[in-house]
Amino acid sequence: MNHSDRQLVTVKKCAELTGLSENAIRQYLKKGQWRFGIHWFKSANKKVFISMSAANLWMQGKEA
Repeated sequence: MNHSDRQLVTVKKCAELTGLSENAIRQYLKKGQWRFGIHWFKSANKKVFISMSAANLWMQGKEA
């Protein structure tokens, strides 16, 4: 596991790291494919952050 796998990143940074579009990521959140508290989180100021480790597991077809 590299350093980027252990961090929370913005939707924009997640898109850069994975090659997914920001719109695709937001659709995963909206449709519940990426689950709140596992794949993504909201900060106190309502900014969305993605767990790279959970997102990477999901993209590999594994459970987070």
